[in-house]
Amino acid sequence: MARRRSSNRHKREEKKYNFRVNHQIRVPEVRLVGDNVEEIARIVGEDIRPSEVYPTRKVKEWAQKAELDVVEISPNAKPPVVRIVDYNKFLYEKKKKEKEMKAKAAKTVIKEIRFTPNTDDHDFEFKLRHAKSFLESGAKVKAYVHFRGRTIVFKERGELLLLRFLKELEEYGAAEALPRMEGRRMIVMIAPKKKPAAKK
Repeated sequence: MARRRSSNRHKREEKKYNFRVNHQIRVPEVRLVGDNVEEIARIVGEDIRPSEVYPTRKVKEWAQKAELDVVEISPNAKPPVVRIVDYNKFLYEKKKKEKEMKAKAAKTVIKEIRFTPNTDDHDFEFKLRHAKSFLESGAKVKAYVHFRGRTIVFKERGELLLLRFLKELEEYGAAEALPRMEGRRMIVMIAPKKKPAAKK
C-alpha cells in the first residue's frame, strides 16, 4: 500500500491527476491489467491472470502483500480497470510521458509581416527591425506582399522586395524556400538561425 509518509504528496498528486488509489476505490469488482500481473501472482502465490475481473477486496490484498498500490486507470469502464503498481513510480512515468509529448507538440510561434508592392523605405526599415526582434526571440517570420486589385501586375517588384528583406535578415534567419505566390500574396517563410552554444 502507499507509504504513510508520502500520503500528503499522494493527495496532491491524486487531485491533479484524478486517479483513485487503494481505499478510494469502492466498487465491488475491478478488471486487473498490467505487464506485472504474473510477477504479482508469483509474489502472492495465487493464480492471477491479466485482464480478468476480480473482487476489489482481493486485489487490494494482493497489492498489500506485494507492497504496492491499486491504481484505477479507467474509472468509466465496466467494471473499472486497475493496475497494481508503485503509485509514485506510476506518476513519475506518466509525467515523463506528458513532458515528452509536450516537447514534441511545442508549437512554433509564427509572426506575420505584411508588405505592399509600393512599401517605402521608411516602412521597410520599420518592419525589418520587427522581423529581427522576432527572429532573435526564436519565432519564425512569415513575410508576404499582398497584391490588391491591379497591383497584381507588380509581382516582380514584390519578389525583389522580399529578396531584399531576406538579404537584410541573413544574420538572423534563413528562408525555408524561395518566395512563392499563394492566391494574391507572395509569401516567404523565414526560420531563425540557431545561436551557437555559449563557450564555457
